Amino acid sequence: MTNIPVATEPNDLSRFFIERGKAGDVDGLVALYEPDAVLAFPPGTIATGHAEIRKVYEGFVAAAPDLVPGRQHPALVCGDLALTATTLATGEMTVEIARRQPDGSWLWVVDQPMLVPLLP
Repeated sequence: MTNIPVATEPNDLSRFFIERGKAGDVDGLVALYEPDAVLAFPPGTIATGHAEIRKVYEGFVAAAPDLVPGRQHPALVCGDLALTATTLATGEMTVEIARRQPDGSWLWVVDQPMLVPLLP
């Protein structure tokens, strides 16, 4: 993998996701996850581990989506775990669980990038 910056705060992961996705950096996207992480994308499918997550992001980057930062919510941190969430312009939400690594950086371990809010 390339030498890329690491997340020193849980919410750095979302910012890095947008930057790396816009740059078409598949390796950089995969590097946001622990080796055995779980990604629920595309909707209705589960990718487990770096190899499966890489396949997902190869297709994602090839589709060249227009990535726009959403409204990042404050991370909820409890020890070495953090819940991160972003509200997208579409009203959908992303929800992730990050874990602090031995070097103090953060990586996602669970990623649910598309939740539709409940209507009142």
